[in-house]
Amino acid sequence: MSIFLDTHVVVWLYLDASKIGSNARRLIESSEVMISPIVLLELDLLYEIGRLTVNSQDLIQHLVEGIGLQVAADPFTTVVSAASKIRWTRDPFDRLIVGHAAIGNATLVTKDTVIQSNYAPATW
Repeated sequence: MSIFLDTHVVVWLYLDASKIGSNARRLIESSEVMISPIVLLELDLLYEIGRLTVNSQDLIQHLVEGIGLQVAADPFTTVVSAASKIRWTRDPFDRLIVGHAAIGNATLVTKDTVIQSNYAPATW
């Protein structure tokens, strides 16, 4: 089973995994763990504004080695098409992350309650 991770979950896995709920940790430990490539961009933006002290390449490489994290390779046009159908948020990162997970109706691990309320396979 594949699951997708929201950006904050990726950051917490790198910095402090104790912030991740027990249900989410169980899913991460027992699943193929994916991220949308848009997470890489969001991580780099957080790095550029000083909210992270590590860039996306170093952070992701750490998680590739640690938990086998994979970057999903679905065509961008397919992801954008799915994201374009999402009307409950104006946040382009959330739309693309949820849209990417929605392509395969995959579980999205997120603490974001707005996402959880609008994307049924989201969990924390």
